[in-house]
Amino acid sequence: MLKTEKLTKYYKDVRGIENIDLEIKDGEVFGLLGPNGAGKSTFIKTIMNLINKTSGQFYINNKEITSKNDYKKVVGYLPSEVYLYGDLTAKEMINYAASFYDEDLSKRINYLTKKLEVPMEKKISDLSYGNLKKVDIVLTLMHKPKFLILDEPTSGLDPLITDVFFKLLNEEKENGATILFSTHILSEVKRICDRVGFIKNGHLMKIIDIDNLLNNSYHSVTIISPEFKKLKLPIKDMIIKNQTDNSINFIYKGNINDLVKIISQINLENLIIEEPKIEDVFMDYYK
Repeated sequence: MLKTEKLTKYYKDVRGIENIDLEIKDGEVFGLLGPNGAGKSTFIKTIMNLINKTSGQFYINNKEITSKNDYKKVVGYLPSEVYLYGDLTAKEMINYAASFYDEDLSKRINYLTKKLEVPMEKKISDLSYGNLKKVDIVLTLMHKPKFLILDEPTSGLDPLITDVFFKLLNEEKENGATILFSTHILSEVKRICDRVGFIKNGHLMKIIDIDNLLNNSYHSVTIISPEFKKLKLPIKDMIIKNQTDNSINFIYKGNINDLVKIISQINLENLIIEEPKIEDVFMDYYK
């Protein structure tokens, strides 16, 4: 569905992305994972022809797509920022966008707006960012595109609507859609993706199957106790981030049950186990 060959974008002397070679297969959900500023949005805007590439090539559905009409037929694009006509209601905005397609989208629109609880009669200018994002999701999905390009799609959504959104994406996946999912949130790619590409400083560093990522189930662990030095911690499965006389914080990629058994041997003031920052996982994959 997508192929890029040494795709590069420079902003004058500033690198956006450089020499990205990537193939995304039909029906695949591919996660583009990286911290803010890594080049994810630049990559997406380049393949959407929203900004001009500096060099390299890209192909969507085996074609060099250049016209807006060709994009409209194949792609559903959800940008990281929402820009809609503020003087229209949500209903008017959605119906206006639907008028650019030949088929009747009314049933599909009704299904999506009810699922996402879109406040249809409110003006765009009066909507919260979360509700604006809902409208944009409807605009992205309403024509059942073959290729969904989603740039930080869950930003601004509350947890309940985020869950609904992922259910909608799974429906699209089951119907054969290809999805490019850009995010800086590790748990999101674990939830839906087949493969993950790590991007850093404009370079695609590594591509892995999601099963390999799940097998290395990363946790951020903080042990607060002056006795922690007595523990025989599994150093090979740890990336130590910070250590004091009273505490240690590390990224752990082994079996969490094994670690808890070890930690239970001492008296604790506190134990914090949470999902790590994406940058911390990168430290391991970028070795």
